[in-house]
Order: sequence, then structure tokens, then C-alpha cells
Amino acid sequence: MSAGNEKDRLAEFTAFRKRMNARILAEPNQVVRRFFALDTQTYQPGALDVRTKELLGLVASMVLRCDDCISYHVAQCRESGVNRDEMFEAFSVGLVVGGSIVIPHLRRAVDFLDRLEQGEPAPVAHDHG
Repeated sequence: MSAGNEKDRLAEFTAFRKRMNARILAEPNQVVRRFFALDTQTYQPGALDVRTKELLGLVASMVLRCDDCISYHVAQCRESGVNRDEMFEAFSVGLVVGGSIVIPHLRRAVDFLDRLEQGEPAPVAHDHG
């Protein structure tokens, strides 16, 4: 896939995610709204700082094999100051815990990290997945 197509895919992902989150939250379903709010609150600073929580979210997302979640947490980790070496240590924890089935997700995570480091826009923050 060309770099232009990858940029388009990232922009599409970000726009779709933002549009659909707004659409979902426009519904009068309190369970959905409360879950989204709980997710947002979970990643606020507390006994653990935001960096640590985002690294935990990244590892959990890798083990659960959710590429959208992995991309989101890679971007959030970078935004919270996680450097490349720290990111790869988190990747290694996810790989060891999740096993070889995580390898395709690791490839996509590293590709996404590379693109972010090259200046591509990250997914919009403040809501998960």
C-alpha cells in the first residue's frame, strides 16, 4: 500500500471514529453514555499517571488483538510522552502475554507508530477505541 493510501486510511479511520462516537453518544442510551464516560475517566490521572495507564491500555489491547484500540493507545502513549524504547517494552509485554498470535497486531502497531513519528495525524483523543 502506498504512503498516500496509508495517509488516506488513517484520515478515514480518524474521521469515522469521531463521527460514529458522536452518533452513538447522540442516542439517549444511558448505559452506552455511562460506559464511554467510565472509559474516559479511567484514563485520567490518579494513583497511576496517564502515561502508565495508556501503556496498560496498549498492552491489554494487544493481548485482546484489537487493532483500532492498539492504534488509539499508541497515539495516546505518544501524546503522553512515551518514547519509542518504552513503547517497544510495552509491545514486548503484550507479545509475551498474548503469544505469537499477537505478532500481526505488533506489525500494525509498529507501522502505525512509524507513521505517527513521520508526522501523520493521530486519532482524536478523549474517547476510546
